[in-house]
Amino acid sequence: MAHFYPAERLGAFIDGANLHGTARALGFTIDYKRLLSHLRAKGQLVRICYYTVLLEDDEEFSSIRPLVDWLDYNGFSLVTKRAREHVGADGRRRIKGNMDVELTVDAITLADQLDHVMLFSGDGDFRALVADLQLRGVRVSVVSTLRSQPPMVADELRRQADQFIDLADLEEEIGRAPPSRPPREPAARPAGRRSGTASPGPGASEGDDC
Repeated sequence: MAHFYPAERLGAFIDGANLHGTARALGFTIDYKRLLSHLRAKGQLVRICYYTVLLEDDEEFSSIRPLVDWLDYNGFSLVTKRAREHVGADGRRRIKGNMDVELTVDAITLADQLDHVMLFSGDGDFRALVADLQLRGVRVSVVSTLRSQPPMVADELRRQADQFIDLADLEEEIGRAPPSRPPREPAARPAGRRSGTASPGPGASEGDDC
């Protein structure tokens, strides 16, 4: 069970691509408005930072733009950078880019203003950051999952953290509710067949709505 204290100063650092992949592996979508409310209820939220790489003039960038814009206007500190693109010897396009350095620098810079850091990532490269924050007297919670196949959290990162929170346990609190559908009108029961009644046309099936 995760432990939080109402008076502690809380900072959240979100590795956007990693968190998205973790939620997708668990079969749900994160509602960032609910996530923000959830964190504000856990302590004195000082900063919530979201890090992502953008591919401009590309379909992927277009798909993430609504989220990026919403986060930027709703209390998140948004940190982005352009991805680097190159073409391999086989002629295939490859994308390089991560936000590990930016996230690490920001977390260390803010450490003196925080009592508790929540790191939303399973990337083992952050183990050294977690250790450094702990030496500065900051508690660190890592949010990822062990319930996917394979697990999304690196074992060394999970062991280093003061506490590990499985994202699957937060689904009811921060997951996006599926769109509701209006109830369908019940189909009218077909009348019994009488001699001389035309048979159903091609492709019709019993119980089809008209």
